[in-house]
Amino acid sequence: MEPDAEALHYKFCALQPLLDERTRRLWAAVEARALGRGGISAVARATGMSRATVRAGLRELDDDGTVVPRVGVRRSGGGRKSLAVSSPGLVDALKRKLDPFARGDPQGALSWTCRSAARLAAELRAEGHAVSERSVNRLLHGLGYSLQASGMTSENRQRPDRDVQFRHISQRVAEFQAKCQPVVSVDAKEKELSGTSCNGGRERCPSSDSKPVRVKDFADDELGGVIPHVSYEATADRAWVSVGADHDTTVFAAECLRRWWWSMGRAVYPAARQLLVTAEYGISHRSRPWKMELQELAVDLGLHIAVSHFPPGTSKWNKIEHSMVSHMTQEQRGSPPVSREVVVSLIGTATAEGGLEVRAELDVGSHTTERKVTDEQPGSLNIDREAFHGEWNYTINPRSQCA
Repeated sequence: MEPDAEALHYKFCALQPLLDERTRRLWAAVEARALGRGGISAVARATGMSRATVRAGLRELDDDGTVVPRVGVRRSGGGRKSLAVSSPGLVDALKRKLDPFARGDPQGALSWTCRSAARLAAELRAEGHAVSERSVNRLLHGLGYSLQASGMTSENRQRPDRDVQFRHISQRVAEFQAKCQPVVSVDAKEKELSGTSCNGGRERCPSSDSKPVRVKDFADDELGGVIPHVSYEATADRAWVSVGADHDTTVFAAECLRRWWWSMGRAVYPAARQLLVTAEYGISHRSRPWKMELQELAVDLGLHIAVSHFPPGTSKWNKIEHSMVSHMTQEQRGSPPVSREVVVSLIGTATAEGGLEVRAELDVGSHTTERKVTDEQPGSLNIDREAFHGEWNYTINPRSQCA
């Protein structure tokens, strides 16, 4: 390498980490002008920059060698155009392909799709959009979609109308919210042990203040276990938790709804005439006793209670799982549930950045047995079943003469 080329190469290597795109181009132009004839080729060889880049830098210099002032590294409008500009209609086309296959929480807080970015990119290219798999991933992220790890979501065989039911629930929720009518999701959290059993997780405390717990987690002979049953109102991000002391029955589930209404719901919806309840399609929620309890509740509250069940095998996608139960579990980390009152207090202090409000109360009532329903009793139900999956979607109407 010639002496001038070696000096250029040395200076370029020393300054390169400090130079952005424009200053690197201008430095090369100044060196090329100082070398005179053949300077462009010499700078290009010494630095590895293209001759076109050095010429572009020369065009940015005045006749006396000073730099023309300009704000920004590139000229206005420079750089690669975004896909939304270079390929009009691309984002809309991607949304159309996602909507029929979007899954997750039916109320819209969690979005994911079973379609791969490679397949979506191939379909978009077939429609004339120049887009790669990486670009599709970037667009999906901008639309609020993210990678979701495998979880406990497979409980049963998939029903053919599962996704249609999710869209149906989403539509019903939107209709009730538009009419300022209450919408709640109900579910029972896993039974928890009371006493000096171990709660997972850790919390900060003085080193000498560790809490001893039992080696084996068995139900306390005196305290037993507790069952938190949640009524979660997604519209206002509020929840009522009834902490039961015996069994998770339909009587207990209906009582939780009743307590939510008298303690929280009635004050917010004084003019309500309808109530939408979303629940999993478990044995307790699809049984005849559940409907009989709702019939009594509809009479007591004077509300038309509409029910929409999540399809079988999708209970983990309940709004409660993502927006409520996770915060309840986090609040109880590392704290032994030494009494039922402690459990209620920890649940009631659950918070989230979005402003989650939780109220909890211990239910010491006896709910040990289910209501006995004879074959003649279901005929007294004032129930309207929808044409689409009437076993999943129905309305219990108030009727004072119901037993």
